[in-house]
Amino acid sequence: MKARRIVLSLVVLVALGTAAYFWLNRSDPSAGSAPPLAGAPTTTTTIARGEYLTRAADCIACHTVPGGGKDFAGGVAFVLPFGTIYSSNITSDPETGIGAWSDEDFVRAVHEGVRKDGQSLYPAFPYTSYTALSRADVLAIKAYLFSLPPLKEPERSNELSFPFNQRWAMGFWNAAFFKSQRFKSDDSKPAQWNRGAYLATALGHCAECHTPRNFGFGLKHGSELAGEEVQGWKAYNITSDSQHGIGAWTDEQIAAYLKSGHAAGRASASGPMAEVVSNSLQYLTAEDVASLVNYLRSVPASTGPLHIAANTSAPAAARASAALPAQAALRDASDPGLALFAGNCTGCHTWDGFGRQTAYADLRGVRAMADPAATNITQVILHGSNYRIAGQEIYMPAFAGGYSDAEIAALSNFVVRYFGNQPGTLTAKDIAQRRKDM
Repeated sequence: MKARRIVLSLVVLVALGTAAYFWLNRSDPSAGSAPPLAGAPTTTTTIARGEYLTRAADCIACHTVPGGGKDFAGGVAFVLPFGTIYSSNITSDPETGIGAWSDEDFVRAVHEGVRKDGQSLYPAFPYTSYTALSRADVLAIKAYLFSLPPLKEPERSNELSFPFNQRWAMGFWNAAFFKSQRFKSDDSKPAQWNRGAYLATALGHCAECHTPRNFGFGLKHGSELAGEEVQGWKAYNITSDSQHGIGAWTDEQIAAYLKSGHAAGRASASGPMAEVVSNSLQYLTAEDVASLVNYLRSVPASTGPLHIAANTSAPAAARASAALPAQAALRDASDPGLALFAGNCTGCHTWDGFGRQTAYADLRGVRAMADPAATNITQVILHGSNYRIAGQEIYMPAFAGGYSDAEIAALSNFVVRYFGNQPGTLTAKDIAQRRKDM
């Protein structure tokens, strides 16, 4: 009798679990609607709308190897804690791309994260955000991609450890962390806010980098845009928090950063964010950028997990440097980081941090300077920075091959101490590890 009760209980549990699995993985069949964007009016052609939407969604950054000359042909590596995922070819090539995909195949991939062959996509492809896109916008993106020349580029195999290499297991991940649903406008908010919300949460998928992740690598809802570390870069807090976020920034500073990658006295974009600005945000209309600013202003303030508050006042050492243009006293000190900065960095960044030749070299108030771990600083020193904004080349050379691990650690520690009033904590071992993650 007892054995029968145990068996019956197990059967009930399995049935409930199966029902819960399919209920949580149910699809939203609705087409959805999108707030009208200034840069993608419905009065223009589908392909023209699709081009603007594709830029706003920043598809090219994830599906194009920099310098490879093969736009949207895939092969970009995403280095994750459990292995490396390579992006796919989304050109119209019928063999190696998506040329044989129907409208339904494409919509299902974007809305549900399922490929034409029925296999699950990994959430490195942000279908968790794109699910909110309207069907009309998804098909406009497809129309634009199919208007471009097909490129034959075979898919690179992912390099994932077990059990993460088991695509079927994504069904359980989706049940726990993903909900298929279209964007719904908030009628209590103005049209500008709804446009910004659609741009930020669906097309621009800002949360995928700027929202903390939970133990299962799902987004921590309730902590939206509070900051996270992604692929060795810190994607900073962009909530309305006045210390750790962008609450103290003016509307003009936020708009300038989104449009140009630079906000005076606040930040200059580098790394993945520089890619977003150069590939996507700079092409948005002023009206759509203003909508993004309006939405970001409304995101609830959150301290977030990074706990980095930018120092907006000039550090004491930098203030003192105005009285010592030659910095003879400092250069005589026995600080190897100081010596490196004096010999290699002052030509562009200057001792007071104002920068020379370009505003992008301005170090004042930059949040990266206030990070004791100097995460983004070391990335820029190692990789450099190179992108184009409105025809202007923004460039800093890479020093990975010119400096030793100990030298990069010393330079990074000096910079955060001098410009950020923070104790630098890096060691040569830390830099060696960051080189491995390059």
